[in-house]
Amino acid sequence: MLLTYDRSTKNISNMSEDFAEGRRLYYYDKGEEIPLSHQGVWQVYRGVIQLSRFNPNGEEVLLGWAMPLTYFGNWFSCLNTYYAKALADVYLNWYSLGEIDESPLLAQNILHQVVHRIRQTEALLAISGLRRVEERLTELLFLLKNEMGEPHPLGTRIKVRFTHQNLANTIATTRVTVTRLLGDFQRQGFVSMDNDRHIILLHDK
Repeated sequence: MLLTYDRSTKNISNMSEDFAEGRRLYYYDKGEEIPLSHQGVWQVYRGVIQLSRFNPNGEEVLLGWAMPLTYFGNWFSCLNTYYAKALADVYLNWYSLGEIDESPLLAQNILHQVVHRIRQTEALLAISGLRRVEERLTELLFLLKNEMGEPHPLGTRIKVRFTHQNLANTIATTRVTVTRLLGDFQRQGFVSMDNDRHIILLHDK
């Protein structure tokens, strides 16, 4: 279930940094909705964006996350209820469709990121298909570790702080269930929390 990366990803990341250099940055606060347009795409310069949609009964369905140097926007989706929210304070770059059309290198870079987003969404779909809630939460934590983990003396720290309700919404369960399972995982030595309530996946787990 864990996503893998190869050397080509690093090359594309260098290209993304080259494109972003010297551009105007747009700032949005944590929790703020990002305005979307069909006339261009956003690129995350710093921070993390949560991508989701709302189904007819108003429930939010998670589609994935846009990490630094990745792209998102209505241009990538056929969903009328596509929604983007800052999970932390974020800085974004904006690219118009005209810029993309005029730059084959930029278009190639964006295509690579779209492939990654498809793989991320497929991983979330696979998690949602697991029968047991404990399995869904475990696999979600491993996916978050791979997507947004950073080294920590105890293991790997997920650098975005997810509330128990965030996690519950992602795996279609209740906040109470997630709180109980995370308590079980802590007693089993699978996870820990830092002082800022970020989840740490411990070594050798």
